[in-house]
Amino acid sequence: MSAVTTRQAALERINKAFQAAVERFIPADESKPLRGTTFRDFELQLQAFKADVIPIILEQRAALTDSAEVTEAGCCPHCGSQQTRWAGAPAQKEIRGPDGVIVLTKQHGRCRQCGRSFSPSGS
Repeated sequence: MSAVTTRQAALERINKAFQAAVERFIPADESKPLRGTTFRDFELQLQAFKADVIPIILEQRAALTDSAEVTEAGCCPHCGSQQTRWAGAPAQKEIRGPDGVIVLTKQHGRCRQCGRSFSPSGS
């Protein structure tokens, strides 16, 4: 079992997304006007900020988990059989969370004994 990214790469991606979101909220360029005039406008902008940043953080954290990628299908979680196999290449799975869409890589295994499918990495 292993992570699918490094901490350094994850931090770089998170920092890049965070800086881009901050730049949209408060542009560093003084010639660009600030958007909104009311506190409600600011709150709505920060909701968009959350939707831009939190999914990236969650994706990167999931990619750092030791079980993010496994090399063997392992035991069937349904019947306990060792007769498992890979059922195709890993696929990108979109999960809609309260703060936006999170994209995870999901591995697919299938049990030869009970015929059920499962995700060996638990994603």
